[in-house]
Amino acid sequence: MVARSAALKEFLTLESASKRSSVYVDPDREVFFELPLYIPTNESVTKCFNLFEGKKVALKSFSDVQQLLQQGKKREVKTTIRENAWPINSPIRSQLWPALCSQHQNGKSMLDGFYWDMVNQVFGTTELPDKPIMLPPFVDSTHCLPYHLTRKGRAVADRVVSVLGYACPDITYSPSLYPITSLLLHFMSEEECYHCMASLVAAKEKVFITQTKLLHEVTWKTVMQIAKKHAKSAVVHLQRLCPGQKIERIFMDWCWWILGGLPFPHLVRVMDCYFQEGIKVFYRVSLAILILFQKNISSGSSEWNTDTVKSDIDNAIPKFCKTIPVSPTKLLRTAFNIRALSSTYISRVFIKTEMVLKSRSVLSGSKQLVRSRSSDNLPSSQSQVNIQMMSHTLTIRERMQQSETCRNMLFTLWSWLPVRITMYQPVLLYTTEEHGCSLTTFYVRVEQHEPTLLMIKTCNNEVFGAYCSSRWFERNVKDDKGQKQAYFGTGETFLFSLYPERSKYPWVGIEGDTKHGHASELFMAADSKMITIGGGEGQAIWMDENIRYGKTDKCQTFNNPPLCPSGDFEIRVLEVYGFVGV
Repeated sequence: MVARSAALKEFLTLESASKRSSVYVDPDREVFFELPLYIPTNESVTKCFNLFEGKKVALKSFSDVQQLLQQGKKREVKTTIRENAWPINSPIRSQLWPALCSQHQNGKSMLDGFYWDMVNQVFGTTELPDKPIMLPPFVDSTHCLPYHLTRKGRAVADRVVSVLGYACPDITYSPSLYPITSLLLHFMSEEECYHCMASLVAAKEKVFITQTKLLHEVTWKTVMQIAKKHAKSAVVHLQRLCPGQKIERIFMDWCWWILGGLPFPHLVRVMDCYFQEGIKVFYRVSLAILILFQKNISSGSSEWNTDTVKSDIDNAIPKFCKTIPVSPTKLLRTAFNIRALSSTYISRVFIKTEMVLKSRSVLSGSKQLVRSRSSDNLPSSQSQVNIQMMSHTLTIRERMQQSETCRNMLFTLWSWLPVRITMYQPVLLYTTEEHGCSLTTFYVRVEQHEPTLLMIKTCNNEVFGAYCSSRWFERNVKDDKGQKQAYFGTGETFLFSLYPERSKYPWVGIEGDTKHGHASELFMAADSKMITIGGGEGQAIWMDENIRYGKTDKCQTFNNPPLCPSGDFEIRVLEVYGFVGV
């Protein structure tokens, strides 16, 4: 009874503070919310169906969620948010959403007044301008969804996005950034909105907002790939409805099924989960939409008969979303009940898709061939600055006959890096010339960084190494049985040789070659006596605890030849680079 009274007290306190969640929302558009303003009572606080049928639970308060966040109970937070269908006008989101977003921030918290200092710097004043604000080029003008914000609210959204573009110059294409900003402004102040968006953009552990054209394409192709497996019957049905047409064009708009199609109550509940779990929530909801869409077509509904869908296949799913015939709870239940769709599997599909697209240098979403930033013979000016910085500190270039040779090698290596990594500044973490030849020191200086670039120069002047996608600290991570995992890492890891020959050896799984099973996924291994990269009938790179001797063999993970002719080598210099801000 005490808990119920506390929950009611918190809701009423928030409600009295503001009758509307945000001053930026058009008060004349009550129909937009589809519900009257939520004023809780004892009964409404204590009665609520959770996500799973047949159970009644008390509606959680922000204090309940905040306590779980402070205790670091991420799984419990995720479950709580999924199960609590807070009404659309509940003021809980004015605290909940900022709290969820802030936990993803990378680095120190922003100081009070930081945003307004940025506004002053960009616009010369904190007053809203009378004229429209010019939006950054990464914004897609066709998808600046305001969600019924007032004119002032739209101007505030423009300003938040503009300041974000100024603070984050590496963002080159991000169509979902503006709509998410607009959604946040429904429940918080302008400054809080900026802090939330900055946290999502800089998030390290999860993906929330794609920031390049390549990664935007990777997302819709990832959705298409997982849909073919986890919503197979729906995809097959779509293919039957549009024979002779490429189904890809339907999936290109996948995120607008959610952000532009769903009714606002549905969208807000999706965003509750999204701010905790990341873009994988969008993946699951898009699959749920496909499943429900196919179910409705198959039911013989006059509105969604086969002929109607065929006549306008490109707009069929967005139209379906606008009048989706299930509640927000049913939509989320369908999404989260899709079995075997793990985060690990989604990440694997995402990384593989990114690497395939990068290798082909094709952005088919824009209907034209475009070389990615990291594949250009002449990288962007920022990349050139980063590479130049690398070449100034790269001690393995000593005794090279020409500095231009080193520069060309570095340009080649830069072109092999994942696109998103080329936007960050490289920093030397460890070198045997300054930090000594000790595996213990190697771990102390390197193990918490992800990704890392490991480069070896042998006493015979061969230069080779590996791009390591995961932290070396993962050598200590234990499985469910309490055993340390022998190998770790992801398919983004690759080997390379720079001198005397230049070659890149990516993971064999990129081309679907997994005939060797487990041996195809032996990316990285390490303990107190050695480190290893690549495995399966040989180790691509092996080094001893003194970082003095090593060996290299052909391995099944990368299908590489030995990286130096003799197989065995003596290390002259080992260097490891990280990337600032990744």
